Amino acid sequence: MTRIDAKFAALKADGKKAFVAYVMAGDPDFDTSLEIVKGLPGAGVDVIELGLPFTDPMADGPTIQAAGQRALDQGMTLQRTLDLARQFRETDDTTPIVLMGYYNPIYSRGVDTFLAEAKAAGIDGLIVVDLPPEEDAELCLPAQAAGLNFIRLATPTTDDARLPRVLQNTSGFVYYVSITGITGSAEAQATDVGPEVARIKAATELPVIVGFGINTPERSRNIASVSDGAVVGSAIVSQIAAGKPVQDVLSFVKTLSDGAHSA
Repeated sequence: MTRIDAKFAALKADGKKAFVAYVMAGDPDFDTSLEIVKGLPGAGVDVIELGLPFTDPMADGPTIQAAGQRALDQGMTLQRTLDLARQFRETDDTTPIVLMGYYNPIYSRGVDTFLAEAKAAGIDGLIVVDLPPEEDAELCLPAQAAGLNFIRLATPTTDDARLPRVLQNTSGFVYYVSITGITGSAEAQATDVGPEVARIKAATELPVIVGFGINTPERSRNIASVSDGAVVGSAIVSQIAAGKPVQDVLSFVKTLSDGAHSA
């Protein structure tokens, strides 16, 4: 059982919804990013989604693209991202970390080397958005063999014919993308999301967490009320981009987590 599995089991036992926070590793710099990540559990974050900076983030909108570029400009790399996770683990051995990114840096590192290093650094799961199920042998299956969850995205265009393939080797949770398009480009609507989450849950026992288009405590609560939890990324990254002090960023995160937990 990974930390992700344990977290969702505990939340289910408590009758609570999950709150997942996305931040870009190394944004705006390594030390500030580490301070923010260390503060997320205290702000009510159940699962940390840690962005891996990459030059061509096809699923991400302008806000997260800019965060990735700021991190790259500060010298952030895959190695330093794993270093950040490792330093987080020095004081927190329970909060799950999901590394979200793209395959190119992992491929360049070498799959076996990367998986061993990620596991040693305390990474619990992977979201690699540009590897479809047809490429499961490339990373998904080796990751699961190494003890890491491989989390797949389902979208409004994942129809009933496609859904079984998407779910086939998914573990940890299913990440439902609430909108068609990139991050931060539209607002999620619970009336649209609810039936889609129900459709996915009819096909899997995994938790279904909803992300993209959630930017306020009210929307966090509304989306969590029709799913197993909410993910917020761009709204948090925008606070960091605005140069807000770390404690102000974490206070904002707390309002979002309170929203999800009140569902």
